[in-house]
Amino acid sequence: MELYYVVSNVTDEEMQEHYDNFFEDVFVECEDKYGEIEEMNVCDNLGDHLVGNVYIKFRREEHAEAAVNDLNNRWFGGRPVYAELSPVTDFREACCRQYEMGECTRSGFCNFMHLKPISRELRKYLYSRRSRRHRSRSRSRDHVGTRRTRSPSPRHGHHRGGGGGGGGGRRDRRY
Repeated sequence: MELYYVVSNVTDEEMQEHYDNFFEDVFVECEDKYGEIEEMNVCDNLGDHLVGNVYIKFRREEHAEAAVNDLNNRWFGGRPVYAELSPVTDFREACCRQYEMGECTRSGFCNFMHLKPISRELRKYLYSRRSRRHRSRSRSRDHVGTRRTRSPSPRHGHHRGGGGGGGGGRRDRRY
């Protein structure tokens, strides 16, 4: 039998910042590589069938398919990524209502999804990227040959932002 002692001087704010960094990294990379993300959710459950699951809903089905094909050749934290398409397009019914109200008695072992929220600022930043990108695409048609660079993320040294969230699309991406 092995015994582990965990000493943690990490504050709730530091844990949220670490999680927000993870969320932003995955969101931005997937959206930049594969296509517009309508919704991304991360499970906060501890049960074997939900622990570590990330669900990404792309606007277009072909973007989800490209992500699955590419991500199945990736590793994260020294472990392989297992990506698959999901026929589920609306996860609201799979979410634990009691958890959302702060009343789930099953804790992390609940069979319904406990979605880990991101900070409000990150949510606003990530989900407003699409309107900025759409506007810049419209402008870029008028400025052929003009080179544009991406602004630095407000998260790196500035501010952090909001939670998961999303919209339409025909298929969800889980990875």
